[in-house]
Amino acid sequence: MKRMSRPVTRLIGQGVRYATKLRGGGSAFPGLVMEKLHPDFVAEELAKLPRGVVVVSGTNGKTTTTKMVVQLLESQGLKVFTNRTGSNFVRGVAAALLGEMNLAGKLDADIAVLELDEAHAVHFVKRVKPQRALLLNVLRDQLDRFGEIDTTRRMLAHVAGATTGTVILNREDPRIRSLAENAPEGTAVKYFGLSEKLRKMFPSDDDMRAAESPVNTAQLAPELPAADVLLKDFAGTSATFQLGSEELNGTINLYGVYNIFNAAAAMALTLDVMGDDADRSALMAELANITPAFGRGEALTVNGQTLQLLLVKNPSGFRLSLASADARDYATMITINDAYADGRDVSWLWDVDFHSLQTGGVNMVSGVRAYDMALRLEHEDVSVAAVDEDLDSALDQFIKNSQGKPMRIFCTYTAMLAIRKNLSKITDVEEIS
Repeated sequence: MKRMSRPVTRLIGQGVRYATKLRGGGSAFPGLVMEKLHPDFVAEELAKLPRGVVVVSGTNGKTTTTKMVVQLLESQGLKVFTNRTGSNFVRGVAAALLGEMNLAGKLDADIAVLELDEAHAVHFVKRVKPQRALLLNVLRDQLDRFGEIDTTRRMLAHVAGATTGTVILNREDPRIRSLAENAPEGTAVKYFGLSEKLRKMFPSDDDMRAAESPVNTAQLAPELPAADVLLKDFAGTSATFQLGSEELNGTINLYGVYNIFNAAAAMALTLDVMGDDADRSALMAELANITPAFGRGEALTVNGQTLQLLLVKNPSGFRLSLASADARDYATMITINDAYADGRDVSWLWDVDFHSLQTGGVNMVSGVRAYDMALRLEHEDVSVAAVDEDLDSALDQFIKNSQGKPMRIFCTYTAMLAIRKNLSKITDVEEIS
């Protein structure tokens, strides 16, 4: 049988993507078709980009940080291709490429910025060598899928080892910092970090599990490498960054203190891409324009009140989300599912400190593992007004009984997708395709 030409296979892939979108199907399916018809499609297309490929990976913050990087690079005049759905298989990137190309097969982009989870990044970099990698953190996350954190560190070591231009590392995370040794000869290593004042607010995995000790740990701390971008301080939405010898102030209108640190990571990557051409004033101005990635502090309007969706999937992320706002100011719902995309093992909930919810309580607990979550809250003496495993009825009750307060829903991944679908029936929800 004669093999189809590459333009024909691409057109078939684009047709499949269009049909899949009309049917409301999975975003990665057209990419699976391309993997079968043209296995080198992604590598060949990305190789054409003049500024190459950037990979963003780590346990927490990939989606929002990737979105930040895209907007910051666009503020510098670059055209950026990205996988907006966060589908991190190679096939997900292939599907995104099919969606962005015109019928002639032209991708109008200067650079690709791709979010990849740790496991899928290993497979991706075997096919596509990134010019740059931004590696954020290593925290305990979905142990049934990825194993212990040293396994995650080894996965990210593969990414660092495949990077040809610059590896940008979080100097505050010892496992990420150590990846400098995995960068190939000739690949630059740069860092983003925190001032000493802020370190306790953003603990590494080791910090969160360190036992009480009379020893002055500050004296034992290793000397940290210099950071190209340093988050010096912040108050509310205002943040101060040190970029080399220059100190700049910016505004970040995103829920969660962790997103201010993510901004330092995104800025470090953007400055490396732009080099001497970087417009720092435009960079700082664009920070204020960045909106949340879907489900990551995404704010919707329901019955005249704000409703925020907050993705949670591990102890660190949940802890930082809880620390970002006073529970008394919000009506709160927690929805925990245990599908594969969420992580089947929900024992990590016992590593989250829920004391901050004691004053305001929780209005609704839902999801497949609703009663596991309710039990965890009971052990923390957090009052729960209602438990309903059925997400549709739970969401309806929660909205009706919010008593005019702004609302927030902490949810695992599949729960977040279901909630967005339900909310789209009553309010404007951005369609992610």
